[in-house]
Amino acid sequence: MLMLTPTAIEAVRTLTSAEGTPEGSGLRIFATENAEAIALAVAEAPAEQDKVLDADGSRIFMDEQAAAFLDDKILDTGLDPEGQGAFVLAQQDQTP
Repeated sequence: MLMLTPTAIEAVRTLTSAEGTPEGSGLRIFATENAEAIALAVAEAPAEQDKVLDADGSRIFMDEQAAAFLDDKILDTGLDPEGQGAFVLAQQDQTP
């Protein structure tokens, strides 16, 4: 299952609680049309087949392809090459 760091949880909460965003909104992660990448968007509600992850007040909606890809990942935050805030994926530690 996708794991979120505390900073990612806070970033999702901030994005989904912005003024004008409906109660219960979440960050939707979905495969692009050609399934070669994933995309992010704030959504009012999950799509019909989405898996929903609730993490300390932040909600993540994932389509089936994204959920399968993210199953062994950690969502964190960091800075992109231009110094802007961004989400970052890392592999979960697989050691027992």
